[in-house]
Amino acid sequence: MSVLDRIERLRNVMEQQKIDCYIIPTDDYHHSEYVGDYFKFREYITGFTGSAGTAVFTKDKAGLWTDGRYFLQAAKQLSGSGITLMRERQPGVPSIEEYLKTTLKKGETLGFDGRCIMAEYADTLITQLNALGVAVRTDIDLPGAVWEKRPPLSAQAVWPLPVEYAGESSESKIKRVREFLSEKKAQYLLLTSLEDIAWLLNMRGNDVESTPVILSYLLLGQQEIIWYVQEECLSEKIKILLEMQGIKNAPNAQIYEDVKKLPEEASVYYDKAAVNTALVSALPEKVKKIEGVNPTLLFKAKKNPV
Repeated sequence: MSVLDRIERLRNVMEQQKIDCYIIPTDDYHHSEYVGDYFKFREYITGFTGSAGTAVFTKDKAGLWTDGRYFLQAAKQLSGSGITLMRERQPGVPSIEEYLKTTLKKGETLGFDGRCIMAEYADTLITQLNALGVAVRTDIDLPGAVWEKRPPLSAQAVWPLPVEYAGESSESKIKRVREFLSEKKAQYLLLTSLEDIAWLLNMRGNDVESTPVILSYLLLGQQEIIWYVQEECLSEKIKILLEMQGIKNAPNAQIYEDVKKLPEEASVYYDKAAVNTALVSALPEKVKKIEGVNPTLLFKAKKNPV
């Protein structure tokens, strides 16, 4: 199927779903710098293979925003596709937000997969567009409807990083995070950054090329920890190790249902720039939401003697 055929199919599904404009970022569900093949829908639909870029499709227009590293490559790969190359930070080139505000009309609807857009950016779009009478839907998974022969979600084996290399046990790191939560008067930390999870649990994987991380989520409470990870990634040895550390494991996608069940009196700390909007939206309305930088970001930036 050619790029033009894929774009036509995308627009047909957009029409069926009553979506006037659709955003396709280069992102996974965790705001990773590099993403696995399962998440490369922007590459599939546009033909542009660079590691950074965002595509925006309307019923009759399409643009791809990317930075100066890729101007020559993108111009070549987008040729004949009908997709306009939007050279970021160049004179006369609007940002995506500016483009959406001038392109979408009152009564129209913007859509995107809320699992691939971080809460901070989603809130900005929703606030700005709602003020213009434009609706925003965050539950539109067009890759699932359009992408034929989509690569499977990576599920590589997990292995532990011994403390002789990490320099600090996972138990010690978890204790530090819990102390941080106590200071912030939070009962839970919602952690989805893959590098931070790998650091905190002293676990490594191979779900992203050249990056030793595991596709997963973590809900860390004062009393329990649940690691949402694909079952097939965990050997019996790893399961025993997790159990010894008091860490439960659950299926990857189950976190979206579990956060809905948090008690209304609960308080949850999360990094709005690093947690996707679908997950934040799933939190019960009355749960106290405490926003700030992930404690693990600074913890792991400070190296120990090892």
